[in-house]
Amino acid sequence: MNVDERRPSVPTGTSRRGTTGRPIPLVVYILAVGTFTMLTTEFIVAGILTQLAADLEVSVSQAGLLITVFAAGMVIGAPLMALLTLRLPQRLTLILALAVFAAGHVVVALGTSLQLLLAARFATALATGAFWAIAGVVAAKSAGPGMASRALGIINAGGMLATVLGVPLGAFASQYFGWRGSFWGLAGLAVISAFLIARHVPGNLAPHSAVSIRKEISALRSARLWLVLAACATTTGGVLAAYSYISPLLIDGTGFSAPAIPLVLIGFGVGSLIGSLVGGRLGDAHPHLLTLIAPAASTVILLAMCLLSDLQLPMIILIALLGFFGLGANPILASLAIAYGKNAPTLASSLTVAGFNAGTVVASWAGGKALESSLGSIGPVLLGASVAILTLIPVIALSVIAKRGARQDLLPASSS
Repeated sequence: MNVDERRPSVPTGTSRRGTTGRPIPLVVYILAVGTFTMLTTEFIVAGILTQLAADLEVSVSQAGLLITVFAAGMVIGAPLMALLTLRLPQRLTLILALAVFAAGHVVVALGTSLQLLLAARFATALATGAFWAIAGVVAAKSAGPGMASRALGIINAGGMLATVLGVPLGAFASQYFGWRGSFWGLAGLAVISAFLIARHVPGNLAPHSAVSIRKEISALRSARLWLVLAACATTTGGVLAAYSYISPLLIDGTGFSAPAIPLVLIGFGVGSLIGSLVGGRLGDAHPHLLTLIAPAASTVILLAMCLLSDLQLPMIILIALLGFFGLGANPILASLAIAYGKNAPTLASSLTVAGFNAGTVVASWAGGKALESSLGSIGPVLLGASVAILTLIPVIALSVIAKRGARQDLLPASSS
């Protein structure tokens, strides 16, 4: 491990005294509109899974591949597109990403075969990964020192708002206009988001980085960055393993009717929205404490869901708490990654997107297998608990490294 690995610097956008009192720039909220659109499409399939499977005449687990393949596209697309668009102006890249996103949703809305839908979802995910990575860097830089976690918390909250409004509204709309109507609506939202980006994001922003691709890739030597990425994968994988197949559990195990599912999902969305805002606000001052609490609480909540799956009120509460703790640490992890990426913030940001979605790829695929096992609808939740607890390994390691660095910083210069 290099010398600088032993002395973790305060993450970009953090301060040892906590968050500053400066207001968040308007551009951060504009970018959050885009992430709202992007995360709606990632989660919306969970709310319309049974309807979509019936229309395409495939099994629920096969339809769940639409979640898996989208996450796979994000894993590949985020770092790849971050490198390929290094020389393009940031505003242009964001607009192009939204244009591809809109086109992909039109294809899905018109498609009749699962294979075509999978291909369109993969292409759409490439654009989504590029948007998320670049939006995070623009937001962190726009907010300035001491405000990165808070700005990224707002960006993340835009995505979480999708689970409060976008996903339930999409599920409601699918009951009246069919599941295809949800994808037409997302295509329209992408066009609106592109207009807002074109109007409010400054056009004179520099390309993502003035350094070479080789120097960008040099950020991968950071051991702490890889620990953050491991935490990104397991914390999101644990939640999404359960959430991707929550509809069968709520219908078959808890006894909710299909029309009631969107209302239950609103609880998850509200919890994740509040969790992102709280995590973003407190993360600059207490990053390592919060990244320890979140996965520990998520594991307990998922185990409680297994035990109380036949009780409606406890399940509603537990799903809301899962949203709060399960996704609340994401903006903190993103801020840490940008800091540990040093001179390659765009690549580091894109790798967190890849990390979050790598966990989703594996967990949603494994969740489908668990659903088909003898465990039935409880299987994905048990799997989620097993994955979530693994997050404690990298976040404990990061905390130990940070404490060692803090102690060394207190030593006299002659002793270091």
